[in-house]
Amino acid sequence: MKKTASLVFVAFLGGAISLGGYKLFLENNTPQVVQKENQEDTIAPIRTSFTYANTAAAEKTDFVEAADKSLNAVVHVKNTSIKTARDPFSELFYGRSNGRKYEQVGTGSGVLISTDGYIITNNHVIDNATEIEITLNNKKMYKAKLIGADPSNDIALLKIDGADFESIPFGNSDNIKVGEWVLAVGNPYNLTSTVTAGIVSAKGRDLEGNRNIESFIQTDAAVNPGNSGGALVNARGELIGINTAISSKTGAFVGYSFAVPSNIAKKVIEDLMEYGNVQKAIIGIQYDPSTDDLEGVKIVAVTEDGGAEKAGLQEGDVIVKIENVKITKFSDLKGQLNAKRPGDKINVTILRDEEFLSKVVELSENKILKVNSLGFSVKKLSSKEAKSLDIKNGVKIVNVQRRDLESLEGFVLVEINGKKIKDVDEAERLLSAKSQYGSLKLGIVNKEGEKENYIFR
Repeated sequence: MKKTASLVFVAFLGGAISLGGYKLFLENNTPQVVQKENQEDTIAPIRTSFTYANTAAAEKTDFVEAADKSLNAVVHVKNTSIKTARDPFSELFYGRSNGRKYEQVGTGSGVLISTDGYIITNNHVIDNATEIEITLNNKKMYKAKLIGADPSNDIALLKIDGADFESIPFGNSDNIKVGEWVLAVGNPYNLTSTVTAGIVSAKGRDLEGNRNIESFIQTDAAVNPGNSGGALVNARGELIGINTAISSKTGAFVGYSFAVPSNIAKKVIEDLMEYGNVQKAIIGIQYDPSTDDLEGVKIVAVTEDGGAEKAGLQEGDVIVKIENVKITKFSDLKGQLNAKRPGDKINVTILRDEEFLSKVVELSENKILKVNSLGFSVKKLSSKEAKSLDIKNGVKIVNVQRRDLESLEGFVLVEINGKKIKDVDEAERLLSAKSQYGSLKLGIVNKEGEKENYIFR
């Protein structure tokens, strides 16, 4: 009996100790367990949000769809030109010969912009080509026809025969933002269908040493020789630029590449298709490059009877906005004008006496160019004047200021260094060759319709 009672007491004591231990240790720690569960509940949404944030970021920087839309619309361009090599030493003894002819082959890229075979590329990719060959991403090859070119913007339009080609839609290059992701698609070093990614580094970039005032999109997407004429697309697969140049001392990519904005390229090719040449619009002002430190473009003079004067713009006004696009330097203004045509009306915001004013300016055609180095100006040739002289191209020489050239007044400039002149803008571009080559050979038609050659050194 005593033994049984002892066992019961020990059992009771063990139960009491167990219950006390539970109360002392486990029950008192229960809030900490609950707190941990609450912490886990708190952390869980953060973890979930973090996952969603990563997913969203991945979606924004996922270029698979954009690349898929672009690859088959970017083509390989092969141009072949016939060159002539002369041997001065041999000609010294055996007389002048016709020289030895040889083929020179160049390559680049192009972009299909329509299902019926229109292709946009750089002018320098096909310049002086006697034959142009296009290879699609599926290895099919076509002979291409040159529809037209604009050397000043370095844009050319080609055409291949066929239908149902994959093409890239145009995007609005004015809407891109610095820091936005972009893809460069092309054929560097003959490596077909190459895609690289980067961001928009700057807009309205004017390259130092370039004879034309440009308004390039600058990116850090890798672009190398062979990429010229290829596509710069946004994350939606829309064409926002034509890859054109790199800044490099080695000839290879070192971190900077430049593209002609799609708005300019689109306007150029539409002009080439509709008019056969590029319609250049001017606002009717004169600008001083030394004022580039201003936030805007300062007007130093307005052209008589030009759009700016008619709209009430004055000397000293600073142009700060065209439509809804901010203007901080002349290349910004030039880029906007290059995407417009004569006759277009634009809203111009100016700063005058610390007050912002809005003016509507009708753009006009660039009809006259003053050539300071030669002492005369050139202006657009009327169709009546061209017909009377039986010529198809040229610009009229006016306002001759040099006495030794007074006889050229009213003559027609038809060629510069062997290249035909179609309009004032082309004359301006080719006349700049004097500083590059050191001399100018001008083909001029007199009032009797006879062609004369003049050399200026």
